[in-house]
Amino acid sequence: MSEPLNIVILGLSITSSWGNGHATTYRALVHGLSTRGHNVLFLERDQPWYAKNRDLPNPPYGTTYLYNDLDELKDRFTDEVAQADLVIVGSYVPDGVEVGRWVVDTARGVTAFYDIDTPVTLAKLVHGDYEYLHPDLIPRYELYLSFTGGPLLSWLKRSYRAQRVEPLYCSVDPDLHSSDFGPIEYDLGYMGTYSEDRQPAVQELLLKPARQWEKGRFAVAGPQYPESIAWPPNVHRIDHLPPAAHRRFYTSQRFTLNVTRHEMIRAGYSPSVRLFEAAACGTPVISDYWQGLNSFFKIGEEILVAERAEDVLRYLHEMSETERTRIGERARARVLAAHTSIHRAIELENHVRRARGGCPRPRIIHSYG
Repeated sequence: MSEPLNIVILGLSITSSWGNGHATTYRALVHGLSTRGHNVLFLERDQPWYAKNRDLPNPPYGTTYLYNDLDELKDRFTDEVAQADLVIVGSYVPDGVEVGRWVVDTARGVTAFYDIDTPVTLAKLVHGDYEYLHPDLIPRYELYLSFTGGPLLSWLKRSYRAQRVEPLYCSVDPDLHSSDFGPIEYDLGYMGTYSEDRQPAVQELLLKPARQWEKGRFAVAGPQYPESIAWPPNVHRIDHLPPAAHRRFYTSQRFTLNVTRHEMIRAGYSPSVRLFEAAACGTPVISDYWQGLNSFFKIGEEILVAERAEDVLRYLHEMSETERTRIGERARARVLAAHTSIHRAIELENHVRRARGGCPRPRIIHSYG
């Protein structure tokens, strides 16, 4: 844009990636916005489980503050919210409904809800679960930014009277993800926090192949897996990897596995941040299938699809090293051409411009800090 924006983001977490995919998304977005010259203030509720696992306590881009509760948030940051050009409230923010109502009542700039969990959010609304978003609040936000694209966005606008619904997918920070390969340690790896609805696919597409190919080398990284899971001896378990270690994990694999949450599969058009991270590292991805996948990566050329363990084992045993490398290279080129943090920052700028009607408003330039 021709002028910097003052942006306030109230998100689940940017300081801790433990057990959530929000932090890496916010880090990439804030980094991209800051690189574009915008002033970004990120406000995070200080939660004990994140306080014990902060892998980026002081992000080097934008300005981050922690607050203890809603009263402190209002006492300390009302002026910043009122004067910002854009205020974003994210999904799963504690007291999200109350925070959202305060934001739309206070902000004089554009207000937005950033749904990093759109299919889950809408399922909760249908069942009367208003944990962080209430139906009456949706039309009060000027922008509804969604991790999920496709037909679901039209339904959301029609059913909940959203003013403007736009996709804002996750992205990768190219400074953190590159294809400088080290030694290969695993034939297939997977990174993801335990989820009950994802576990059957992890079982079928990684644990079953590991049991059938005892000489193969496999890895699963992520927290919150039950102790009751029987891991094959050739599966290396890693409880948690901070984002700084993601590149090394992906580049140490011949192939990596992408498994999608059930609600995201039903909705389609829901790429995960792990999918883009792995592709940016040039590691060939084996993924479950969902509608819209081919709009992000060409199936068979930039990504591989598997339904059963036999599909996975065929890729592991039969694909030539030349073709394996080419698939990874093509996927990396696609991500760098369309899915970096700078791409998302520019998309957000355009969404704000359209929400404003192309007309900037007089304002004070802030340098948060």
